[in-house]
Amino acid sequence: MTFSIHLVRRLVLMIGGEAMQSGFHFALNIALLHMLSAQGYGLFAIAMVMGGVGLSYIRSLTAVPASIWMGKSTNRAGVDAYDVAFGTAALVVALLMAVGTAIVMRLLGDSNGIAAGCFVGAWSLRSYMRTAFFARRQQVIVSISDATFTIAGTVMAGLVIWSTQDPLQTVFYALAAANVVGIVALVRLARRRLRISFRMPTRRRYTKLRRQLCWSAFSATTTNIQGQCLALLVAGIAGPAAYAPLAAVLVLFAPLRIISLAFVNMTQPELAKLMSKNETGRVWVQAKIWSVVMGLGGLAYGCAILFVLPMIKSQALQDASVWLIGLFAIANFVPIMLYIMPRIVLEIMGDFRIVAFTTMGGAVVGLALIAILLAIASPPWSLLGSAFSEIFVLAASWYFARHRIWNIEHPDKQRDSLFGSWRRRAVTFAAAKR
Repeated sequence: MTFSIHLVRRLVLMIGGEAMQSGFHFALNIALLHMLSAQGYGLFAIAMVMGGVGLSYIRSLTAVPASIWMGKSTNRAGVDAYDVAFGTAALVVALLMAVGTAIVMRLLGDSNGIAAGCFVGAWSLRSYMRTAFFARRQQVIVSISDATFTIAGTVMAGLVIWSTQDPLQTVFYALAAANVVGIVALVRLARRRLRISFRMPTRRRYTKLRRQLCWSAFSATTTNIQGQCLALLVAGIAGPAAYAPLAAVLVLFAPLRIISLAFVNMTQPELAKLMSKNETGRVWVQAKIWSVVMGLGGLAYGCAILFVLPMIKSQALQDASVWLIGLFAIANFVPIMLYIMPRIVLEIMGDFRIVAFTTMGGAVVGLALIAILLAIASPPWSLLGSAFSEIFVLAASWYFARHRIWNIEHPDKQRDSLFGSWRRRAVTFAAAKR
């Protein structure tokens, strides 16, 4: 009971910071939806998708391992050492994402992808730092930093929109600057220096986790393919303008992703500690309780959005059926909210391989169905293929998480999962052939 009350208290504090950022991004999207052409808003939406890709790689390669290992460290020296190692890796990943975003945006028709690259790089780096400070139990400082970012972003983006006829590029620079301001606020409030090191001890500390990190990177790749295949296929096949109506509706559901990220930042260190003490029963109970809460919350939020959709008027919508898009969006986001907890359980147990193969299966299902639906129906129907992809990941995540928990609780009665059984049969078949 005390653990649940502690989590609720932390959730309220963390959701406050996430709500501020979410509200800012939501208002900015609505403002640009009414200012930009379908092509321009489609490009802005693709940049936000690339930002999501950057956050996923930062999370899988640096933030999640940092949260787990810093949470398990029993002394300050160990926490600081992992902070330097993962912080250095986060800087490298953020720079690579900035370059990758600039190239993708240029290929899709943005004449100057550098602005979008700066935005994605700064956003990714701040995301890591927020997770690292959460792992250090400095939630108040993170919330103040979030407020600083929100105020700076609102002021700078507002000035850009007010003074510029075509604000796409300058908004990206404003967002990048606001993220930098948020990073500076984090560092100053915590009275800590940014410590980056490429020396051998740092590299050795990071690379000794290379097996888990390789599977985590593969998991991030399959997750991005599975989660972003809709945007990639629609924008790649039909163009950014065709993706604009979908993005205009999906952006209304962005707060759910931000809330889910806040929930991951909150629960992962706590559950990692419980798992290190072999308290698997408490971990599994928490997973089931919070999944119900998040699933019902996502469903209620989606129903509320359906009432808002008819009020949105924009040239970017291109007379699309917003009700149909909204219903398909609910079918996408509710499964996402439901599989967050089993995914956290698998990650704190180090089962990044299972996560990777689960999302790879979802990616295959999603890519196939979306491609078929784009060939035979209008772009909004492609959301149905994406929904089946999320449902596949939902079912697989719960199956494998429950199986792993059962094996830990019953070491004398261990049983193969469906995946393990297939793998064992494949190995036996290969040995027989030889």
